[in-house]
Amino acid sequence: MKIFLRFVLALVVLIAVAVTWLSWGGSIAPVPRSASKVAEATLRDPALIARGHYLATIGDCAACHTEQGGAPYAGGRALATPFGNITAPNITPDKATGLGDWSFEDFWQALHSGRGRHGQYLYPVFTYTSYTKVHRDDALAIFAYLQSLPAVSRPSNPPALDFPYSVRGSLKAWRALYFKEGQYQTDASRSATWNRGAYLVQGLGHCNECHIARDALGGARDDISLSGGQMPEQNWFAPDLSTQAHGGLEGWTDQDIVDLLKTGKSTRGVAFGPMAEVVVRSTQHMSDEDLGAIAQYLRSLPARPVPPVQDVSFDTKALADHGKDVYKQYCSDCHGSDGKGKSDIYPGLDGNASVIEPSGANATRVVLLGGFAPATQANPRPYSMPPFAQQLSDADVAAVVTYIRTAWSNQASLVRERDVSGLRHTPSD
Repeated sequence: MKIFLRFVLALVVLIAVAVTWLSWGGSIAPVPRSASKVAEATLRDPALIARGHYLATIGDCAACHTEQGGAPYAGGRALATPFGNITAPNITPDKATGLGDWSFEDFWQALHSGRGRHGQYLYPVFTYTSYTKVHRDDALAIFAYLQSLPAVSRPSNPPALDFPYSVRGSLKAWRALYFKEGQYQTDASRSATWNRGAYLVQGLGHCNECHIARDALGGARDDISLSGGQMPEQNWFAPDLSTQAHGGLEGWTDQDIVDLLKTGKSTRGVAFGPMAEVVVRSTQHMSDEDLGAIAQYLRSLPARPVPPVQDVSFDTKALADHGKDVYKQYCSDCHGSDGKGKSDIYPGLDGNASVIEPSGANATRVVLLGGFAPATQANPRPYSMPPFAQQLSDADVAAVVTYIRTAWSNQASLVRERDVSGLRHTPSD
C-alpha cells in the first residue's frame, strides 16, 4: 500500500510539474535585483550585529545550520523530510562554501522570496514560507550578525531526495499552491504587544511550520492556524496552540506559556522531544517582553471545533483497566494516583497537553524512550523520566497510555498495541 501511495503521489507531482512547465515556460526567471547596496560600515555596526544575534537566536537558525559537534552555523545537519534528506548549508561568511560572497540582496531574496543567490528555487525545508514575513530591517540585522561570524570552510552536500522531488523545477507548482510572499502587516485593531507576538510566531519563530497538519505534498494552505500537526520524520505530534475551548492548550494562562518557553516547564506541561531543543537554543533566550507578546498572541487564537466522538467498537475499559495496573506499578509513585504530579518535580498528567494531544504519539514516546526536559538557565538541573521500552511490551504501553489519556479529567482517544511498535524509534535513526 505504501509503495502504491508513493507512486500515485509521484504521478501527481509529475503532472503538476508538466502543467506548470508548459504554462509558464521551462526556465526559472531571474529575480529583479535592487541596485542599492548596504555599506560595509553598516554591516560592521556593533549595535546592528548584537540585534542580529538576538534575532537569529529567536529565529532558531542554529538548530538547523549546526550539525552535532560542528562549528556554529557551518551547516552539515541532515534534515529529514518525507521526500528524502536535505543537508542544511553553511551560512558562515566563508567565500567558497558559505555566504562570504553574498550581498544583503542575495540574503533578502532567500529569506523573503525563497530563491537562491542565482535565482533557483529553494526547498521549503528552509522555512521561507514563514520567514517571508520578516521585516527587511530585521533581515539586515541577521545578515550583519552572520557576516560577523568566523568563516568556516565546509562544503554543503546536495539534497538526497527521491524522484520526482529531486527535480527542483517541481517547486514551481508547489510554490503556486502553498507559498504566499509578503512581509508581516500590522493589524491596526490590535495592540503593539499583540502585533509583536503575531510577528514573532508567524515569522521569525516559524511556529506554524510544525504546529499544523500537512497534506501529501508537505504543504499547508492555512499559514497561521497553529492547529497542530504530525511530525512523521520524528514521530512526535506538535500540539494545537489555542488556549480556548477544545484547543491543545485549553486553560493555559499567559504565565503558563511564558514559563514553558523560558524554563522548559510550567504547571501545565513540560517541553519534550523537538520542542525541548527549541527551548534550549531559542525561546529561553527571548526577552520577557517578547515572551509576553507571544503569550498574548497565542491566547487570542480562536476556540476549536468539538473533537469527533471516539470509536466505541473497541473494549476500551479492559485496556484501561490493564493500564491502571501498569500505572500503579510504574508511574504513580512520581505522578500520583490522582495524576497531579508532585510539587515542582514530577509533572501532572491530568490535563497535560502532551498527554491528551490527538495522536497519542507524544505520551507513547515518553513512556518508551523517557522524558528529558531541557536544561535551561532558569532550570539547570531538570528531573527526567527513565525509559520503559525494555520493561514494557507494546500491549503494556498501549494500556498505560490509554489509561492516562482517559483517567481523571482526560478524555483523549485510546492508543492501540499496533500503534506502539512504530514509535519505538525515530524513523531517521
